[in-house]
Parts: sequence; C-alpha cells; structure tokens
Amino acid sequence: MSDRNHATVAVTGVTGALGSRIAARLAAHGVPQLLVGRSPDRMPELPGARRRGPAAYADAAGMRGALAGASALVLVSGHRTGRRLEEHATAVEAAIAVGVGRVLYVSLVGAAPAATYLNARDQWLTEQFLAGAGIRHTVLRAGFYASTPAALADEELVVRGPATTGRAAFVTHEDIADVITAVALQDGPRSEYDGATLEITGPESLTLGEAVTRIAAATGRPYRYEPETLEEAFARRWRQGMSGEQIETWISWYQAIERDEVSVVTDVVPRLTGSPATPVSNAAWWPAPNTARGTGERPRAVVPTVRDDDQEVIP
Repeated sequence: MSDRNHATVAVTGVTGALGSRIAARLAAHGVPQLLVGRSPDRMPELPGARRRGPAAYADAAGMRGALAGASALVLVSGHRTGRRLEEHATAVEAAIAVGVGRVLYVSLVGAAPAATYLNARDQWLTEQFLAGAGIRHTVLRAGFYASTPAALADEELVVRGPATTGRAAFVTHEDIADVITAVALQDGPRSEYDGATLEITGPESLTLGEAVTRIAAATGRPYRYEPETLEEAFARRWRQGMSGEQIETWISWYQAIERDEVSVVTDVVPRLTGSPATPVSNAAWWPAPNTARGTGERPRAVVPTVRDDDQEVIP
C-alpha cells in the first residue's frame, strides 16, 4: 500500500466487471474513494471507500450529491440506451459543478463518428464532449474484452458470427484496470496524460477463431467458432426474436473485427504498468455462455461480475 496521501477518486460502475477491479486496485494503493452507482447496497466493501447513491448518469442532482468531495472521476461507460452521450454529459457536468477537477473516461478502441461497431460511435461523441467541457481529462480506449467470446458462446460452447479473417487485440479486464489505476495515481495538479487518448490492447491481434481456440485450450472446454455470412447472422437472430436494433448492434461487433478496426496493438499496458499485456490464454476469468450484454442475448445464466453500471461484456 502506498504511504502517500492521495486525492479522493469517485469511481462509477463498481458493481460491474471493470469498475469493481478499478476500485479494488485503488483501494490497495490507499486511495480514498467514492463508489458511485444506482445500487449502493450491491457495491463492494473496500478500505477507504464510501458508497454514494443511488445515482444514475442521467440524474443530475443525484450525481452532484454522489460526486461531492471527489477530486477526480473515473467514468466507466454506461450501456447503450440511445441517450448515452446525454447521460455521460450529465455526469460530467455534475462533476464540474461540485468541483471535480479531472475525468478519466473509459472509451473504446476504434471510437469514431462512423465506426462500424455502433457502441464506438457513442463513445466518440462523449470524447468530443469532454474535449470541449473545460475539465482535465484522459480518454482510455479499451480494446474488446478477452472474456467476450466465452460470453457469446451458446450452451454447446459454439460462438457464431460474421467475422473470418479480421483481427482484434483482445484485452483482459485486469490489464484495463491496471492502466486506469496507473493514470489515476498521477493525481497532482498536472499529469502527463492530461488530454491524452490511450488505447489499451492485448499483446497480439487474433482472429475470432484463434481467440476461441485459445479459450478452449485455457479452459479445457470444447469452445469452437463457426463463421456466418451476414445473411445467416441476421436470419438466426431474427428467429430468436431479437429486435432490429439488437441485431444491428450484435452484427456490428463482429464486423468491426472483420474490418480490422480493433486490430491495433499498443504498448500502453507494459508502458504504464511495467508488466506485459496478458494473452487471451492467461485471462483470469471466463463468463458463462449466453451472458453477453449489448447483443440482445437472452441470458440463461447470470455472471455476478457482469452487471449493470458497467460496460457491456461486448464493450
């Protein structure tokens, strides 16, 4: 544990897979925290951490109350609701109103106004808002989660989708949390990461088939990948009763991989943490099949660490 005094950091998404890891790491460094979310009763108990809420991103008054006393805010992106920009903007404006001086925003690799993956468009909009908000900030673009293929698998552990030769640099929740913690610990009046955009990726770029093969080897379970055409992907999801919006979002995740929009490999993890990025084969956890958020799947099992107030398993 660090022996220096740290400024108070507010962390959102602490009932989710990523936010909970960030909060645990900050606590281990002795950082005082405000844990912010819609369900305070489900928040972890951590040394030096106070639970705040209920406060949803769109609740300006609730967010102001929850963020009062914080010097910095780690803003884990919320779910895609059709108003994600407005919700994020409300949270940031609430932070500014109560004197928060810095925002660390968890975005997506590939964020762009015309990104193939629909969620990446929302993230780009929030990045643009932050750039003009008049507050110190760092954008942390996370790659696609290493856990996602396992969550997409069906009961027979088959992952199906329209991606064949494209690649993604899948990254673990642990590596993302370690990078965000390293940036948060630079809590002086200036940080070398102020205004920066950091792309957090795994150590190599894999096809989806290669990633699933490695998950199978790591778990000893018969995961396998079956590519689909766009027509097959649409037809299967339509038969499952998914809405058009759900189908579009689900397919766009695979197509972002197919078009190599998330294939970049960076040195951000080793440069900021001092340790190599974790290969997919060494990921610390694997969610149960049929538990992916953001895809319209009807979960048949619940993964306690993949919950609301957090990015989707498909981020």
